[in-house]
Amino acid sequence: MIPLLFSPLVAQEKEKKKDPKKEAKAIKQDSVTIAGQKIDYRTTAATITLKTSDDKDRAAIFHVAYERIGIPNREKRPVIFAFNGGPGSSAVWLHLGALGPRLVPTSPDGTKTLPPPNGVIENEYSILDVADLVFIDPVSTGFSRVKGKTSSSEFHSVEGDISSVGDFIRRWTTENDRWASPKYLLGESYGGVRATGLADHLQDEYGMTLNGVVLLSSLVDFRTLRSGDADDLPYAIFLPGMTGTSHYHGKISGDRDALVEEARKFSMGAYYQALLKGAAISDEEKKSVAAELAKFTGLSAELFIEVNLRLSSSRYRKELLRKEGKVLGRFDSRTAWPVVNSAEDYAGYDPSYSVVFGAFATAMNDYLSRDLGWTGHHPYKILTGDVHPWNWNSSNRVLNMSRRLESAMRHNPDLRVLVMCGYTDLATPAANMQFSIDHLHRIPAERRKAIEFTWYEAGHMFYLNQPDLVKMREDLVKFLK
Repeated sequence: MIPLLFSPLVAQEKEKKKDPKKEAKAIKQDSVTIAGQKIDYRTTAATITLKTSDDKDRAAIFHVAYERIGIPNREKRPVIFAFNGGPGSSAVWLHLGALGPRLVPTSPDGTKTLPPPNGVIENEYSILDVADLVFIDPVSTGFSRVKGKTSSSEFHSVEGDISSVGDFIRRWTTENDRWASPKYLLGESYGGVRATGLADHLQDEYGMTLNGVVLLSSLVDFRTLRSGDADDLPYAIFLPGMTGTSHYHGKISGDRDALVEEARKFSMGAYYQALLKGAAISDEEKKSVAAELAKFTGLSAELFIEVNLRLSSSRYRKELLRKEGKVLGRFDSRTAWPVVNSAEDYAGYDPSYSVVFGAFATAMNDYLSRDLGWTGHHPYKILTGDVHPWNWNSSNRVLNMSRRLESAMRHNPDLRVLVMCGYTDLATPAANMQFSIDHLHRIPAERRKAIEFTWYEAGHMFYLNQPDLVKMREDLVKFLK
């Protein structure tokens, strides 16, 4: 790919003649107004090629970096490495939805589409005023690709992904003279698995200690989300999220926060105990628990008896507004669109994903090509299945990164963790992280004070809700400072 620089064409030609193998790169200087202050910054869209031990190409990692210019002591300025999850997602959601200086506009509450085509606008709630930003697309997402004779399977696994993203962070930090900078990771969804693994990997492999890890709508233990035979934990984990959702849609009333917390205590107490009894539970206890579940969701106790007290989130998304002929979103259960098949018992699609996919895909492609001048024949993969089959590196057990998080916090006594949770997230409901943090047994009690929780009104990508975007900036600035 020919380098495209935002400088005179002569300079580009010199660059090509000087080194035709130089990494593809597009650079632009711009400004954005944040909190009433004009912030001048440099954007660099580029690839960094990862190498084998014998200096052969392994993969090209595409990223977009934003660095504030015109400030002293640049090397001391915080830098945040941000990525989304999947596995198989590019960093577009955090990039153009929340953190970067350009933003995909949404409806005020983020639950409705805007007429296409969609571009970007200034993001007055970016955190570029207080930290530089690097958005990373893991291998096979965005414009990142395998190179040379390397097999893609080397990257499509939990450990391969952590290792390759860690190598990228090391390279970017070195090539941009940022080892002296405070460094943070921000991972959304599966990005929480990556971030917790990286926190341990970076300090163990390179001696790179971090200042903080932000886990946004994340998970570290898949057992909390994946129900299976004789494993009823996820049914308890999803209940508080259902309570928050039912309150939003007016199916239950009262103080929302108090109800959600009461549902969490019930889910980890009487409800989970009932589930553990399996077929040994008495009819009387089953009816009592079903009545409580009805109270916390607004659904009938008869439905909970019908499903043996085990209501999946997909069935819940179909049942709550069944009479209205609507199905709820998975990523954000505030979103409610018409059902596909009223006769089915399960949600046929996720309307909250439909709200964002087309808008972000269009905006990202337009921004990269027209704004930044990046060209190429590969498609930018917003969210791809090319990473599958994914190797979970968990050998007859469910993936749980809790021990990696404990290790990172134990060996780095200054590492802080911020957990961001949405009330209407039915993809990675908040109770999963509450459960996981409660079960960190291998760190001293005082280290738990370094873990903070913060809550938002919307769902998985709560930043699409404009009041939550404002709050997210406030929370991140506070965490960074």
